[in-house]
Amino acid sequence: MALRLRFTLPVRLRPWWLPLGLAMALAPLGPALAQMGDAGGAPVDGAGPKGAQIYCFMRGNGNNHQVSWDAAYAVIKRQSDQLFKTSPEHAAVMITEAVVQNPGSFPDCGRYLGDLFSKPDPVEAAPAPVPGGTRSERLGTY
Repeated sequence: MALRLRFTLPVRLRPWWLPLGLAMALAPLGPALAQMGDAGGAPVDGAGPKGAQIYCFMRGNGNNHQVSWDAAYAVIKRQSDQLFKTSPEHAAVMITEAVVQNPGSFPDCGRYLGDLFSKPDPVEAAPAPVPGGTRSERLGTY
């Protein structure tokens, strides 16, 4: 019969040891996580300017906001090199930053930027049918 030894960490050392183990486990993700914290603004050839180019081009050619937004947001989601999916709010900010930082590249696009931040009108629900009554009252007589 073999004697099995188990090493357990004292309770007072666990809070210190656990974050260290977590940091060592996440170390290979360092470069990907570093890209998320870019404080220098959107890159020139990043997803934001590409989304702005698509949004402004489509709006300038007569498309409505929703169609233009869907196309621009799809490009931003697919071409963004972040670890997590870009939210619609962040994508709208990325488009706005690209237009404001380089207005010469997106002429007359400033007038469309307000549509990125407006809330859609609420859709009214159909009235609920009133229950009760006989079958002939509900469906009519045959």
